[in-house]
This record gives sequence, structure tokens and C-alpha cells, in this order.
Amino acid sequence: MSSQIDEVCEILEYIADNNTVPRNIREAAGKSSTLLKDEEQDQSVKISTVLGKLDEISNDPNIPVHARTLIWEVLSKLESI
Repeated sequence: MSSQIDEVCEILEYIADNNTVPRNIREAAGKSSTLLKDEEQDQSVKISTVLGKLDEISNDPNIPVHARTLIWEVLSKLESI
């Protein structure tokens, strides 16, 4: 797994463990991290699935500003892979 994917997973796990973030967003971050670590699937499929999921939650009106910023950072890292 690439170091960029590792960085992205760390950020997603931070969001998933952060109690100030709404539960649906924590769940989506956790599932995204798990999916990215899945060695069975093709990397481009995993990334496009996670991009779609994160793009959806980044538009959630209930997401705290700090979490939205982290998700945008994750999105840009994934798009550059």
C-alpha cells in the first residue's frame, strides 16, 4: 500500500474516532478507511468508491468545519493518486 493511502487512512481513522463528528460521518470515514486497506479489490475501484462516499458526506450540513477540511484534504490526496 502506498504511503499516500496510509496517510489518507490515518486521517479517516482520526475522523472516525472523533466524538465531535456526527455518527453518520464517523461511520462513513471508518468504512472508507477499511475499504482502502482491502487488498482484494482494484485500487482505482476502491479510490473512486471512497471519493464518491466522501464527496457525499463533505456536503452534509451537520459536518463540523474541521472535519470538512480534513475530508477535503483526503479528497485531494486521493484524486492525485
